[in-house]
Amino acid sequence: QVQLVESGGGLVQAGGSLRLSCAASGSIFSINTMGWYRQAPGKQRELVVVITSGGSTNYAHSVKGRFTISRDNAKNTVYLQMNSLKPEDTAVYYCNADVTRMGWTASFNYWGQGTQVTVSS
Repeated sequence: QVQLVESGGGLVQAGGSLRLSCAASGSIFSINTMGWYRQAPGKQRELVVVITSGGSTNYAHSVKGRFTISRDNAKNTVYLQMNSLKPEDTAVYYCNADVTRMGWTASFNYWGQGTQVTVSS
């Protein structure tokens, strides 16, 4: 199996910064796309940003210029640096990864348990 464990959420004032981390572990052969999604109360889960194994990224318009995704392929870890945070960034942030497991040719999609980010005004 594969597990994604997030860390780094918390409470911050508007204009502040937080850094999220997500480490994948388990029977991993390779990780293709990794990314972050978020879900605010009463809203659907939405894409924040994804990054391919080659480093290509796709950011939501609302976070461009403020958030930066990076990954360490050797550590199977993805990071999200969030700057200039706004109250509307308040949500549970979920890590997502598309993983090819050992002994498999197909890839499977996994989610982390989520980490709360709260931005006060």
